[in-house]
Amino acid sequence: MSEIVFDSVSHHFGDRKVVRDIDLRITERRVGIIGSNGSGKSTVARMINGLLKPTSGIVTVDGVDAARKGAQVRRKVGFVFTDPDTQIVMPTVSEDLAFSLRRTGLSKPEVGARVQQMLVRFGLTEHADHPAHLLSGGQKQLLAIGAVLIRRPEVIIADEPTTLLDLRNARVVADALDSVDQQVIVVTHQLSLLEGFDRVIVIDDGAVAFDGTPADAVPAYRNSVE
Repeated sequence: MSEIVFDSVSHHFGDRKVVRDIDLRITERRVGIIGSNGSGKSTVARMINGLLKPTSGIVTVDGVDAARKGAQVRRKVGFVFTDPDTQIVMPTVSEDLAFSLRRTGLSKPEVGARVQQMLVRFGLTEHADHPAHLLSGGQKQLLAIGAVLIRRPEVIIADEPTTLLDLRNARVVADALDSVDQQVIVVTHQLSLLEGFDRVIVIDDGAVAFDGTPADAVPAYRNSVE
């Protein structure tokens, strides 16, 4: 597993301190991040692969500064956004998967093999040549996950990946994330997603309010919002 370290990390947006003085060391395989809307949990997640930079402090992935060497870190850390439409950039499903490999130096047959693997894995084979934006919400999110996995990152961060989905599709996406071999960090409001996770971090008002097992962290979070 990769080692993700937050060392005295704060992040300001204008005059507002969104994240403040966070110290974390993450090495577990399945980690959840939970908190109320506006608590700063998505900001924490986005600093891991350099999508946002700390105002102070440093975030490292296996010793590499995510802010200064974001491109290097993003080769190791894939990111799945809440809305898959923000990630789908090509007309068809297979083209969108292949687009993720455009700068890898893989041969055309190698790209084709990886695309086929993702299509099969996520049940999208029959939709390979279909317009990607006409997929169902659940299928779009599976495509977004596949487009991240196809690059074979070591870490996957999913920022509220089931928020826009109905219960059935949310379960499908949750099962897809459970099935991957990579280290996974999930930001979520759907507390059932955290079942079986190794660790859950509760963010409140930009700081770590609790850090422990799901059995301890989820009740602590519920108590904080009641």
